[in-house]
Amino acid sequence: MSLQDHPRAYGAAALTVAFAAGILMTLGFKDLYPDLEHRFQDSLAEKRQQRRAAALRRGMSKKSESGGWLRRSGTTTSTASSSKQQRLKRRQSSSAEAGVMLEDHESNPVSSDEDLDGDDWSLLANSSELHRATPPVADGIAGCIGDTPLIRIRSLSEATGCDILAKAEFLNPGGSPKDRVALNVIRTAEAKGLLVPHRGDTIYEGTSGSTGISIATLARALGYRAHICMSDDQSLEKSQLLSEMGAVVERVPVAPIVDPSHFVNLAKRRALEHERVHNDGSKGFFSDQFETPANAEAHRRSTGPEILRQVAAFSGTRHAHHHLQHQHQHQTLQSPLAAFVCGAGTAGTLTGVARYLKEDAGLRKGIRIIAADPQGSGLANLVRNGVLYAATEKEGTRRRSQVDSIVEGIGMNRMTATLDAGLHLIDDAVSVTDTQACLMARWLVEHDGIFAGSSTAVNCTAAVAIALTLPPGSRVVTVLCDTGLRHLSKFYKKVGELSAKDEANDTTGTVQPDQHGDDLLGQLGLKPRAVKE
Repeated sequence: MSLQDHPRAYGAAALTVAFAAGILMTLGFKDLYPDLEHRFQDSLAEKRQQRRAAALRRGMSKKSESGGWLRRSGTTTSTASSSKQQRLKRRQSSSAEAGVMLEDHESNPVSSDEDLDGDDWSLLANSSELHRATPPVADGIAGCIGDTPLIRIRSLSEATGCDILAKAEFLNPGGSPKDRVALNVIRTAEAKGLLVPHRGDTIYEGTSGSTGISIATLARALGYRAHICMSDDQSLEKSQLLSEMGAVVERVPVAPIVDPSHFVNLAKRRALEHERVHNDGSKGFFSDQFETPANAEAHRRSTGPEILRQVAAFSGTRHAHHHLQHQHQHQTLQSPLAAFVCGAGTAGTLTGVARYLKEDAGLRKGIRIIAADPQGSGLANLVRNGVLYAATEKEGTRRRSQVDSIVEGIGMNRMTATLDAGLHLIDDAVSVTDTQACLMARWLVEHDGIFAGSSTAVNCTAAVAIALTLPPGSRVVTVLCDTGLRHLSKFYKKVGELSAKDEANDTTGTVQPDQHGDDLLGQLGLKPRAVKE
């Protein structure tokens, strides 16, 4: 008896087969549907990004043609655009091969006539070329690095008539901008096969403290050990913190760089000896912060773009507010970033940000890059006169204890690869004495609630000095490198001594333990801006 003789049975069998086939198809394509959806969303995002970038380029075209402050190299732009188009074609082709073509009926096609309202810097602030979305949940401690806020320091701004903006790098998980460097150095080494997680590899570095703390912060999180060499004149808080974070710490006497016992040379030697000493299959890696290109590149790729995006957003807000107050007055939009001021220990932050602002963003003619230099350092003389020399040393020799400052983390008396590669980008330098740095640190605590480390105090002093040479209303960006928590036993001891002296010498009764005056420029010994008649 066949199924043809029983229509009902035939229909039931056909339905069963169709149902089973549907289940099999669903199971077979269950992984394909989410992938197609992701591809569609990526394609949609690509188109939106292309429209914004096209509008930005058109909005900047006039300034770019005249050597303006947002010129980008044609090669970079065309390469990025071509790459995006190729990725989009591959995704569309892949979708077609899968038998499904997703079409975008939501967004308008990219038009050469499309433009956006608002001034140039508002376009830049909203541009996807600079914006990097922050994930809602960070992937471990490494995911917390970067995207630090830009703070307007009110008291310094009021004292100078300029906007003094500071990148709050002390809010990185390791407490300094060195987190960016440490992460980039480690990722670069991993890409080259020099470091392998959870193999027992050890990262060696010679440091004044901050880079070592950043390496120790990331080492355990990423599957490594840390071994830090540092000079014994650095504050005890730093070596204690490193030890508590699981790093091996070697404190050595201060020595010139040509001495094999210099802390950098010692760290390099320890890395070379690692395999012989441990003999367990693990490797030793010398991070070499003073010479590696990964140092400055970390700031070129992250810190620089963040600063430009944040200044653009701030400038757009200020410009709009000013326009509402002066609707009937003609206004001329200028580059809102007049100067970037930063100290140099390895010169990574200074030259990396400078390279991005001047070369990548095309601000070469509209911004000044200023080195903030503590006493005892020869960088200021190098920038101004072409000779790496400080008054505390004899030219041509480094066989002496070069340290002549209570400031830690910045100051240079030798040429490094990082400094050499970016020296041409530095326009000027400001020398800052230990006394000025201490007074600035005290001022920031009393007037802004900012508990600054020694290098931060030098940066802010130099930022004020430069602001006084610029037209009122100019914007100066500097860096809050770290807090005073790592400088209590050395730098803030000096701050306390200065405060006690001021209180003892006060004959007017106006100096209080928590308030040492309101004349910032007078305390720092800086002359007010000359008034044009």
